[in-house]
This record gives sequence, C-alpha cells and structure tokens, in this order.
Amino acid sequence: MNAILPVLVKTLEVTPVVEWDALSPLLVLLGAAVLATLIEAFPWPSFRKGANAFLTIASILAAIVLVGWRFIAVGHQGARQIAAGTFMEDRLSLGFQLVLLVVGLLAALVVVDRSTPNDGSFAPQAADTPGSSQEDYAIKIRYQRTELYALFLFSLGGMMAFISAGNLLTLFVALELMSLPLYIMSAMGRRRRLLSQEAGLKYFILGAFASAFFLMGITMLYGYTGTLNLIEMSTAVSLNPGLDWMLLTGGAMLLVGLFFKVSAVPFHAWAPDVYQGAPSPISGFMAAGVKVAAFGALLHLYGFLYTQLSWDFVILMWVVIIATIVVGTFLGIVQSDVKRMLAYSSIAHVGFIMIALFGAAATAFASIAFYVLAYGVATIGAFAVVSIVRDEDAEGTVRGEASALSSWDGLGRKHPAMAAAMAIFLLSFAGIPLTGGFIGKFLVFEAGLAADPANGTLILIGLLASVVTAFFYFRVIMRMFFTEPAPDTATISAGDGLTKCVIVLCALTTVALGVASQPLLALFTLGA
Repeated sequence: MNAILPVLVKTLEVTPVVEWDALSPLLVLLGAAVLATLIEAFPWPSFRKGANAFLTIASILAAIVLVGWRFIAVGHQGARQIAAGTFMEDRLSLGFQLVLLVVGLLAALVVVDRSTPNDGSFAPQAADTPGSSQEDYAIKIRYQRTELYALFLFSLGGMMAFISAGNLLTLFVALELMSLPLYIMSAMGRRRRLLSQEAGLKYFILGAFASAFFLMGITMLYGYTGTLNLIEMSTAVSLNPGLDWMLLTGGAMLLVGLFFKVSAVPFHAWAPDVYQGAPSPISGFMAAGVKVAAFGALLHLYGFLYTQLSWDFVILMWVVIIATIVVGTFLGIVQSDVKRMLAYSSIAHVGFIMIALFGAAATAFASIAFYVLAYGVATIGAFAVVSIVRDEDAEGTVRGEASALSSWDGLGRKHPAMAAAMAIFLLSFAGIPLTGGFIGKFLVFEAGLAADPANGTLILIGLLASVVTAFFYFRVIMRMFFTEPAPDTATISAGDGLTKCVIVLCALTTVALGVASQPLLALFTLGA
C-alpha cells in the first residue's frame, strides 16, 4: 500500500484539467450533432426534419453567444492553453470562430430551406444508383433522409476545433472531422446525380492524398522538435538555430495539407469539379467555411512556426500566391458555368488573402478576419442565388438548377430583386467600392505592403488580377440585365422563402461591410 500511494499521488498531479467553459461552444455543436444522429432513429420523417433543423439552428445560435462570452472573458483573463494544451483560447481563435459561426448560420438556413423532398437540392436517398428503380421509388414516396444536419454540425464542429487546435495531433483530428462530412454531403446532390457523386469521390480521394502529406509533415516536425504542442514546438525551433532538412520538409508538407483545403495552386484541381457537382448550399458552405477555418489555423501556425522559417519559406509563399492569383483569374474568364466560375473566383481570392500573411500579427489577423467574413457572406449569398435559379422550357416547366451562364440571359428583367442581390455579390468579389470586398482587399494589400515594401510586386499583381476578374463578374451582370431573355431562359423558383431572406440579408450585410466597416475592424483589432 505504501508503494502504491506515491504512484496515486503522482497520477493525481498530472491529471489534466479540462476547462469546460472554454470548450462550451465546441461541445454545444458536437453535442447537437450527436443528438441529431440519435433523432435519426425516429420513424417519422417530418418529425426528424423539423427536430434536426431546429436543433441545427439553435445550436449554432447558442455557440455564437458562447463564443461572444468567451471573447469578452479572454480580454480579462488573457490567452491560455486549455485541455492540457490540446486547444488554445485566444482572441484570434475566438474571432475566427465567431466569423465561422455567422457564415455557418447563413449556410444552415439555406440548407434547411433547400432540403425539401422532390424540389430541394438534396437526393432523397443518396446511396441509390442514379436512375434506378430504388431512386424512382424514393422520389415517388417523397422519402427524406435527414442525416444531412448531423453531418453539417460535425463538419462545423471540426472547423471550430481546427481553428483553436493547440497541438498538431488535434489539428489533424479536427481536419478529418471537418472534411469527412463534406465528402459525403458533396455527393448528395439531387440533380445531375452522377456529377455529384463524382464530386464527392474526387474530393475524398484528393483529400485523403492531402491528409497523408499533412500527417507526414506532423511526423517530421515531431521527430525534429520532440513535441506536438505548438508553443513548445516554437520554443524548440528558436533554441536550435541550425535548420534541419526534417524541419523544412515537415513544414512544407504541413503547408501542402493547408493549401489543399484553401484550394491554393497547385492543389486547386478539385475545387471547380466539386463546387459544380455538389449541392449549391454545400458548395457555398465549403467555399466560405473551410477558408475561414483554414486561414484561422494557418495564422496560428504561421505565428508559432513559419515566422521563424520566414527566409526559407518566403520564396515558396511568393510562388504559391502568384500562381494562385493568376490561375484563378485567367481560368475563371473562360468558364461557361456559374458554379465553376465562382470556384475559380474562390481560388483567386485565396491568393489575395495570403498576401496578408506577411503582415504583422495584429494587422494580419484583422485584415484576414474581415476579408473572410466579407467573402464568406457574399459567397453564401451567391450560391444561394444559384440554388434557386432554375431551367424553364418554352412550356413553362421548371426543372433543375440553371448553372449554365447562357441560361441567365435576361434574368434581371424577370426577377430584378434576386438578380440585383447577385450583382451586389459579384461587385463585392470584384472589389468595387461600397462593398465588403473592397474593404477586405484594401486591408490585405495594406497589411502586406506595411510588412515589407518588396511585397509591392505581389500587390501590383493582385491589383491587375482584380481588374481582369472584374471582366467575368461584369459578364454575368451584363447577361442578367442587358440581354434579351430567351424562351427557355432560367427563372427563380416560386418557393424557397427562407433562402430568399438569406440572400437579401447577405446582400445588405455585404453593403454594410463596405460603408460601415469601422466597428467590426475595431473589434478584430482588439482581438489581435
């Protein structure tokens, strides 16, 4: 007994303390995801959908309140590591989590509205073979699977954990929790089923490839530093001035995984096909939410690790930024599908955002957080518009989504309100003044230039690319408002009231971010 007592005392001394208050936003989302999975056991489809839809929206709203509370608390308590260093609680993490939850709430509202049987964006039974008798029967009886909501919450929870991860192992687990539900949701499209399933499969295969690089990078960094904790790793690197091939290779492989998630060149090939094939509400969620999460995590990694290796990675970053901007810009010009055009637009925006990584910590956080918020709101709105624009034949029969650019001819004359909202989103993407996109681009360019005048070359390339990208944004606007509608031109679906409310809210928010950005910038600067 006397021999066992010291062991017990030692065990009690090293038992980690879990700060439940700091983890409460994440626990609310993951708890709701588990509960949504259990609700799937009930036999009544209408109850399942109503309960899970309410649970999804309520849990995100609760998480927003909790993140706001923790943001204020951290201002008094200071930043800290929690759960034995598994997570970090600082205003950078909480600021990006708040942006993520706002974007996630808008996306969730669109998903709820567009998940109706037969006329929604999602297949009644995604596992059925396209065109099979099983699929026909599922459509006939208006069969509805509601596991979509649990998948959405799990993915959103993974994004939250990805932003606040305090060690590399947590970062990898969060990456997979974020990604795996997205692979499934990408393959759940109701229209063009084969294209949707191809999108899910392609995203899964290439995502697994990127995850392998990410995991190998973690292994090499652990081998060099002897720790997975980001703060301890930063200390270990600073104490060893000699650079080792294992450190540089591990850091590069870690970047491969992150570059894949934000679809930076040359790891962008999946984005156009996946955005086109996935259900439009999920495409918007991927384009906005994943970027918020990835850049939040990248800022942490850049601060703890890559700033100490800046001279070794600066050339790599320059090459990736220039290639991402150029590829996204010039390949976007030749697209004839609106969703593919938005995908290449998304790639170009990644290059713009990455310029701010060269800035000081405070300016980089504020500029990137504002940019991803402005971009995320406009992206959710743009894909929401795409989800309700439908093909219509000469007899007036409304069919599936009309993502072909030629189908948008004259849309502004038939449905001026929704077309005007789409025009606002496109103007924001182009960086036109009085929109959130203009303020966002100005901030990231300013942050890059303030860090080093040599970054002026990157900013010049970014400005020229912005002029070029404006061409394919204005092309859509010209088609909507200044082209005669054809007999088989697209129309806006009569229902989808909640989606239309989200579109209007996103448009108003985009303008508000452009004309009254100072309060939000002050908040983000406070969080730096």
